[in-house]
Amino acid sequence: MDYDFLVIGAGIAGAAAAFELSERAPGARIAVVEREDTPGYHATGRSAALFVETYGGPLVRALVRGSRSFLETPPAGFAEYPLLSPRGVLHFAREGQRQRAEQLFADCRNLTRDLRLVEGGEITDLQPALRSGYAVCAVHEPHAMDIDVGALHQGFLRGFKASGGRLITGAGVNAIERPGERWRIQTTAGPLTAGAIVNAAGAWADEIAEAAGIAPLGLVPKRRTVITFDPPGDSPGTPPGGMAVAGWPMTIDVDESVSFKPEAGRILASPCDETPMPPSDAQPDEWDVAVAVERLREATTLTVERIAHKWAGLRSFLADKLPAVGPDTAEPTFFWLAGQGGYGIKTSPALGRLAAALLTGAEVPADLADLGVTAAALGPGRFSRASSHARASSHASASSHESVTRT
Repeated sequence: MDYDFLVIGAGIAGAAAAFELSERAPGARIAVVEREDTPGYHATGRSAALFVETYGGPLVRALVRGSRSFLETPPAGFAEYPLLSPRGVLHFAREGQRQRAEQLFADCRNLTRDLRLVEGGEITDLQPALRSGYAVCAVHEPHAMDIDVGALHQGFLRGFKASGGRLITGAGVNAIERPGERWRIQTTAGPLTAGAIVNAAGAWADEIAEAAGIAPLGLVPKRRTVITFDPPGDSPGTPPGGMAVAGWPMTIDVDESVSFKPEAGRILASPCDETPMPPSDAQPDEWDVAVAVERLREATTLTVERIAHKWAGLRSFLADKLPAVGPDTAEPTFFWLAGQGGYGIKTSPALGRLAAALLTGAEVPADLADLGVTAAALGPGRFSRASSHARASSHASASSHESVTRT
């Protein structure tokens, strides 16, 4: 089959780009290929995402703000229920971290409404599980929201397919070459050709690039561990079966060493680990699980009597912790959409629109440009890469890679 655009990877990044591309370029032949049988099996399906405007650097915050309107009011029929639900977030600071919290408040106070720097008993009023006196101050963002990741992801894919796009699962990429004007992609589901490739392969994006003869960007996948457990059931005044935790905010220390929040009647927690590792089906490490439990014990009055569930996912980072969005400098028909780190879900509407605009030769969408988003700031050209990996020419280069482990 031949396509105008072939998106490699059906996680949130690839799904958002395909959705927006199908809207912007009606009539274009677009396909998304995914190695796994289920889209979103890796990072997307393992994210308990929060829409929070105070998390991430200035450009990430701009992309978050540029995603808000879509998440608050998605297109008609996009999702059966709202994509956002109230949560709030509390960034707390221990002794010695006050300056960090004050700087966060100063940086973000004009970005989101009702942001407050709180101290003393107000901290435990907002998060009663914190030990009294453990936090000296905190930044409270009351309008942070839980994101229904599954509904958002499926909405993108459903809309893309309704516009005539094709989703091909169980289609691992084995080889990529461009002997002429079009790419030839060998997959486990059969051969495909395309005029342009969109590399949205998550932790495997550098491997996909190298398979195509494109210089890698230096992407580093990092493992993040998560556990869930039942809240204690013996606290005075709490309902049978557990503490009244549903209204708690996401709670995280300003140096990101521990986080926790309510999740479907349980508590979801993480040691906020960032362990570099090769692209893989990440599994939780018992040491990191133990670290999560110990940090919770130190910071809170919570007791983890039994871990109900544990898992890990890979968040992929580039050197500057910003995503790469744009055509490769050596081969403009190879388009990067990778390196979203821990911000991929909440920025997906903005990044999808940006990718679709650049893929169709348009400028950065005006609302994103007004927020300070530029093609140069996110383009792969900002990285210096070894010339030995560059394509020999724009028309002839065959991959020496016989297989790419995951997409």
